[in-house]
Amino acid sequence: MGFDLQARELNDVIVENNPAVYRVLSNRGKEAYFPKNGILAQAESAKNCKIDATIGIALEEDKTTAALPCLAKLTQLEGLTAFQYAPSSGLKELREIWKEMIVEKNPSLKGIPISLPVATSALTHAIYVAAQMLLDTGNRIILPDYFWENYELVLCHSTDAIIDKFPTFTNDGKYNIAGLKSTVNHFGAGKKILLLNFPNNPTGYTPTIEEAEKIRDILIEEAERGSSIAVIIDDAYFGLVFEDGIYKESLFSLLANAHENILAIKCDGATKEDYAWGLRTGFLTFGVKGGNKNLYNALEQKVAGFIREQISSASKMSQSLLIRAYKHPSYNAEKQVKFELLKKRYEKVKEVLATNQNYKEYFSALPFNSGYFMCIKLKDGIDAEKVRELLIEKYSIGVIQIQGLLRIAFSSTPTEELPVVFDSIFNCCKELSGK
Repeated sequence: MGFDLQARELNDVIVENNPAVYRVLSNRGKEAYFPKNGILAQAESAKNCKIDATIGIALEEDKTTAALPCLAKLTQLEGLTAFQYAPSSGLKELREIWKEMIVEKNPSLKGIPISLPVATSALTHAIYVAAQMLLDTGNRIILPDYFWENYELVLCHSTDAIIDKFPTFTNDGKYNIAGLKSTVNHFGAGKKILLLNFPNNPTGYTPTIEEAEKIRDILIEEAERGSSIAVIIDDAYFGLVFEDGIYKESLFSLLANAHENILAIKCDGATKEDYAWGLRTGFLTFGVKGGNKNLYNALEQKVAGFIREQISSASKMSQSLLIRAYKHPSYNAEKQVKFELLKKRYEKVKEVLATNQNYKEYFSALPFNSGYFMCIKLKDGIDAEKVRELLIEKYSIGVIQIQGLLRIAFSSTPTEELPVVFDSIFNCCKELSGK
């Protein structure tokens, strides 16, 4: 009963501060809590004691961390504390730095109260936690039809939710604003859950400024109808926008203060933003109009409860490394170098497609302007999977076949090799067409 009481206390805070946020929570989300008097909480209260016999780590006789010297010599982090556990919600210093960086990268958020990010075990885990908090069996989640295949596992297999898809693009190659609106409005007012990912994986598309504002306006209109809305914002490739006129902030900036009935949930991390894929450090941040410290603290505790239940905590070593990186004087300059590398490859793809009009006989590019990827759609009658297999067999080139498209990761393809990729795809299509 004590555990149930802790969940109820958090729920009461949420209802008192924003009933719409409570309405979008799943049953598991409503039941979630971080144990006030659990082992981690008791250890925290004893951390300044002369003798601390609380937490289950090994210390040397001088109370330094009992790390293996062969591991310790591989890191220059001071004090070996990075080998210890992190709190379930993450290192406070890193969370505060990441929040500052979110506002710095998204200046529209200046002055808007948002939660303190909670550290997760990479971005996928952040999305998984958000799904657990929001989705019950049979709930519907709205997505464009071109989406990262892992969403089916993360969103549906783990919750038994149903994906409602709308065509990503119109016939004239624009983002399908009308399709999004129709899908959002379809079942009348009620609980609405969406997941939007920009730059989009697999297509590499980010909305224009006008399109992004229209997405916000559609959701505000639906909120005004009485719907309680949660929008999971997958910002995996945030910051990698290569064209003018494209919305360069996170959609979180437009939604975090849009309406009292719209809960924006930003899922991001160091994975792609800081070229640190294997560190597996992500973050989950909340924003809602009128959000305050009490509301956000209750939501953060629920997230921490899920993390405690699932993995206990994310890697402290990874979090410690990131703190050092973000304080390094060359961090921004080094990051810009990597951005320019990806932009160079993006521009090379654009050039190759523009100068080889013969490609249109067999395939055309879907709209793309950002991120790691671009996709090509093959002409009717050409099997994308057969093209993929022939590319490997005959040209030793690997691409991804997804939803009948071919996805090319220019992020991992040296610039000079990009023309070879498209020429080889053309040759495969020609061969399979019997020409």
